[in-house]
Amino acid sequence: MLKKEGKNPFILDSKEPTGNFREFLMGQVRFSSLMKASPELAEELFEQAEKYAKEKYEIYKQMASLEPINV
Repeated sequence: MLKKEGKNPFILDSKEPTGNFREFLMGQVRFSSLMKASPELAEELFEQAEKYAKEKYEIYKQMASLEPINV
């Protein structure tokens, strides 16, 4: 319906994350267990996950700001 109105049909309705990504992960049993089992691997994976999450959110922000394509 938004596209028919000439508006962007993608609406980003979540706020930008403000919390600490690492603290969030460590609050999850699966991630805290990984840290105990293999700290070096966990550190590398946590860094990759944080980078990916930030990139993904930026993509969503860009998508929400685009003008709709009229096809």
